[in-house]
Amino acid sequence: MLVHELKDQGHRDDIALVFREQHITYGDVQDRVAMFRDYFYQQGIRPKQNVGLFCRNSPDFVYCYFALTSLGAVVVPININLAAPEIAYIVKDAGIIRMVTSQPLELGDEVTQLLIAEFGPGLAKADLPAAPDIDDIAEESECVIIYTSGTTGFPKGAVLTHRNLISNAEATNQILLVSKEDNMLSVLPMFHAFAWTVTILAPLLAGAKITIVEVFFPKDVIATIKRQSVSVVCGVPSMHNFYLALGTTEDFSSVRVFVSGGAPLPVEVLNQFQQKLGVALVEGYGLSEASPVCALNPLNRSKAGSIGPAIPGVELLIVDEKHNVLPAGEVGELIVQGPNVMKGYYNMPRATARAVVDGWLHTGDMAYIDEEGYVFIVDRLKDVVIVGGLNVYPREVEEVLYQYPGISEASVIGIPDKMRGEAICAFVAMKDGQTFDRRAILSFLNPRLANYKLPREVIALESIPKNSTGKISKNDLRTLYAERYQKA
Repeated sequence: MLVHELKDQGHRDDIALVFREQHITYGDVQDRVAMFRDYFYQQGIRPKQNVGLFCRNSPDFVYCYFALTSLGAVVVPININLAAPEIAYIVKDAGIIRMVTSQPLELGDEVTQLLIAEFGPGLAKADLPAAPDIDDIAEESECVIIYTSGTTGFPKGAVLTHRNLISNAEATNQILLVSKEDNMLSVLPMFHAFAWTVTILAPLLAGAKITIVEVFFPKDVIATIKRQSVSVVCGVPSMHNFYLALGTTEDFSSVRVFVSGGAPLPVEVLNQFQQKLGVALVEGYGLSEASPVCALNPLNRSKAGSIGPAIPGVELLIVDEKHNVLPAGEVGELIVQGPNVMKGYYNMPRATARAVVDGWLHTGDMAYIDEEGYVFIVDRLKDVVIVGGLNVYPREVEEVLYQYPGISEASVIGIPDKMRGEAICAFVAMKDGQTFDRRAILSFLNPRLANYKLPREVIALESIPKNSTGKISKNDLRTLYAERYQKA
C-alpha cells in the first residue's frame, strides 16, 4: 500500500476529519486530494521532486501531503517554528524549488511558493485537467524527508519510504487496537513523525476519525476531547502533565488510552495520572529515522518506566561500543532493525553509514532490555554525565526529583567541575503555589541517591525550555547555564 491510498480506507460517507467543528467525510478528503493533485501537476510538480510543505495542523496539510505523494513527489514537511535562516538551510539542502505554504516565506526567487490560501478556496470551480496516473510509485519509493531537530549540529534529512510509514502505522494499530470506531486526537505538530504516523496515518488505515487541533492550549484541548468524544490521545510528557493538572475523569470519560512518546515519561507522572484519572497511559519510543515508532507498551501489560517491547516486525538489541550484543539487564546502546528503518540521510552517505550498520539503526540511546523483552531507556548517550569517572544517567536523578511533592518539571545536565570533570546540575519548575527550597530538595534527594549523583546545583525556573514538539531541550539548558550561572 502507498501512503496516499490511506484516504480510500474509510467509507465515503464516514467522517474522516473533524476541524473547527467542521466534519469532513472520507469522500470529501478523496475529492479535495484529487483537486490539489490536479493543481500541483499544473504547477509543474513531477515524480521524485522534493517539495516543501509549510503548514499548521489542518485538513489542508493532509490534502497537500497526499496529493504530492500521489504524483510521486517527495514531501519535505518543515517545522513551522523555525527561523528564516533555518528554513533556508533545509530548502537548500533538500534542493527544494517549489514550496507549498500557508504563508509567504523569506525565500529566494529560485523557489516558487504555492500559497494554500490563494489556490485552495477556488479549486472546486477551477475545472483543471486531470493529472495523469503515476505508474512507477512503489512501496520502496521515497515518500518523505523528515529533518531532524539538529541538536548536534545542522539538521539531517531522514528519507522514509511508503513501506517505512505504512508498516509503522500497521504495527502501531496492532498494539493500540485502533479501529474504525476510534476518534484520534491530532494536536502534535503534523510536520513531526510521531504526529504524522500515529495520529494521521494509523487512524486513516483503520478507517477511523481524526480530530485535528491547530495549537496546544491545554484547557481548549481538554474541552475538545470532551466535546468530540475523543478515544485516543497521543502527546509528549509535558502535555500529559497539563492533562493531569487540569483535567477530570469526566473530561476524559470517552478516552480509552493516552499514549506518551517523544521524551521519557517520568514514572511519578504515570502513577499520578492513573491514580487521578483512571485511564490507561502507555509509553512508547521512536525516532524520525524509524518512521518513528520502535517500541510501545501493550494496553493490558504495560510496565512503568519502560517504553515497552518492540512493535510487531521490529527487532531491538542492546550492544556495547564494539557492537557486541549484551545480555538482559546490561546497559548499552539501543539499536533497531525492521521495515520502519529509514532509507538513509538525504545526500549524506557517511552519516548514513555511521547511523545504519548492517541494517541496524543506532539510536544513540542508552538502555537495557529485561527478561520479558521490555526496554528501559536509561538516557541519551550524549547526555550521560561522567562524575569522577562514574556514569550518571540524568533520567535516574530526574525520576527522583519528580517524586518531590512540589516539583512539576525537572531536567538534569552535566556542568564543568574542576575536581571531578563534571557535576550534576538540576533545573526544576515548581507547581503553582509551591515555593522553591533548595535545601529541602537536596535533603529529599540525599537518602535516595548515591553521593556522586547528587546535584551540585539546583536552579529554579518558571518553566523548563522546550523545543517545538514539546520536548525538554537540554541544549537550551546548557546554553542557559553557561550564559547565566557558570562562574568564570
